[in-house]
Amino acid sequence: MRGDGTALPWHVVAVALAATSATVGLIWDVSWHRSIGRDTFWTPAHLALYLSGILGGGAGGWLVLKSTVAGAADAPTATPLWGLRGPLGAWTCVWGALAMLTSAPFDNWWHNAYGLDVKVLSPPHVLLGVGLKAINTGALLLVAALQNGTRTTPHRRLVWAYVYLAGMLVGSTTVDGVELTGLPNRWHNATFYEVAAASFPTVLVATARSARIPWSATLAAACYMGITLIMTWSLPLFPATPRLAPVYHPITHMVAAPFPLMLVAPARGARPPGASVRPGPGRAASAVGSVVFVALMLAAHWPFGAFLLSPYARNPLFGADQWGYSEVVNASRHEFWGVDTDPVTLPALGLSAVIAAAAIRIGLWLGDWVARVKR
Repeated sequence: MRGDGTALPWHVVAVALAATSATVGLIWDVSWHRSIGRDTFWTPAHLALYLSGILGGGAGGWLVLKSTVAGAADAPTATPLWGLRGPLGAWTCVWGALAMLTSAPFDNWWHNAYGLDVKVLSPPHVLLGVGLKAINTGALLLVAALQNGTRTTPHRRLVWAYVYLAGMLVGSTTVDGVELTGLPNRWHNATFYEVAAASFPTVLVATARSARIPWSATLAAACYMGITLIMTWSLPLFPATPRLAPVYHPITHMVAAPFPLMLVAPARGARPPGASVRPGPGRAASAVGSVVFVALMLAAHWPFGAFLLSPYARNPLFGADQWGYSEVVNASRHEFWGVDTDPVTLPALGLSAVIAAAAIRIGLWLGDWVARVKR
């Protein structure tokens, strides 16, 4: 089914569910570790992640088999590999599913050998993250091929599916630097803005460049924030008891996910002037976009970080001051970390802008490439 229909193809629905299940599973799994500890291989959060791999890999594998059997009939929209043929997005979903399914027993062995993760980005979690991002990317490529392959204006459902999947990709990108950006306690140090500049402009600009809807990057950021907020508000509704020592901070319910990054404003700023016009803007325009991105990140997160550390945010709406059972809770939980050793200075912000400029250039290139994908 092509992109000018009124209904989404079933495989688009499947990969969208896979991307959603991946995002929900990631947030849920982090909360599970902070609330209960490593329980069993079959925790609900793990099942959500496995479902993502099954849905994404299954849809991609079916498309590969279908294209291979069809042969010459699907040749214009198929990519050959190992004697098989299939859409590029389908191959990417299959690779992502294989990485995810490989990470599952690896993660189980890791915990049996080393216990609770000291860091979020343990080797099996990194492999899992690569697989999740591959499924999200493959889903985007599948929708992009449909969007670009139609001779008419793509149906709004297809365009919105593309924007939504871009939002799920933004969500998976936030996991890459979660230890340096996830908590508002870090929003007043230079590393936060440098990591943000390296992480987000690429996917946001690529979305603005390739989607067929105005404000697409802002809408994608809103999708990421929306699903994170749903998890932030819903997780504390469920009871939880720590099952792995040591318990420094007794809890009785699931720990809320941290309030999402305020990426809606900088998402608009990451789009350089003329980014929707081909050929793309030059280096000067990318530099302007990078400065605007960093300025909007600072304007959004500097005051809001202070608010999240204040008593006014310690309520179910903002989910502030939520700490896991293995975390030592003291006065520093209401303070900014690294303000003395890693202060936000003009040179530090300048470095963030340089990093963002490079990320924007990559995003423009990727966006142009995705806008031409038809297989």
